[in-house]
Amino acid sequence: MRQIFHILAIFMVVLGAPVFAQSLSDGRHAVFLESVGGDRIHIADIDVKDGAYAVDMASEPFSDHFLSMRPFKCLDGPEKTWCHVPYPYEIARNTSADLTDLEYDFLFLWKGTGEYGIDMWNGVYYQLEPSADGRFVGRLHEMNMDVLSVPPEAGNLRPIREVDLEPGEPDSHWLPVLTIE
Repeated sequence: MRQIFHILAIFMVVLGAPVFAQSLSDGRHAVFLESVGGDRIHIADIDVKDGAYAVDMASEPFSDHFLSMRPFKCLDGPEKTWCHVPYPYEIARNTSADLTDLEYDFLFLWKGTGEYGIDMWNGVYYQLEPSADGRFVGRLHEMNMDVLSVPPEAGNLRPIREVDLEPGEPDSHWLPVLTIE
């Protein structure tokens, strides 16, 4: 999908059409998770300078949970609980080349509201793409977080592969969209 976008962007430049920004502009950007109904939860802010960025997770919408013998910051929904999974390995935190580092910073697991513990098969990965209105929109993909259970090989800063991601059905999830504005 990303290759198609890059080819389309080159084609648009040749035709003189406007091209969507490929990386975040310098400054502070808000990050939201959105429900199917359009409700938005402000979950973080991102400070960007020359492509490098820092994430400041909001504390207000999250509650503390102790699941499967470890602490999580979670969003409690009507039927599902969305738990943030801080990426445990090294990443560059730079958007100059692409948005993958940001995708790794916003990994989640979901569980049923009344369930105890977590299931690593319920991983959520938001694949980001620029939009025509200047925002970046992440569409929910499902993944088995067991991919991250062992450290990646030296030099492999991006162990999640396209084959590890399955496009999710937006109507079957509480928060199917992540936006960066």
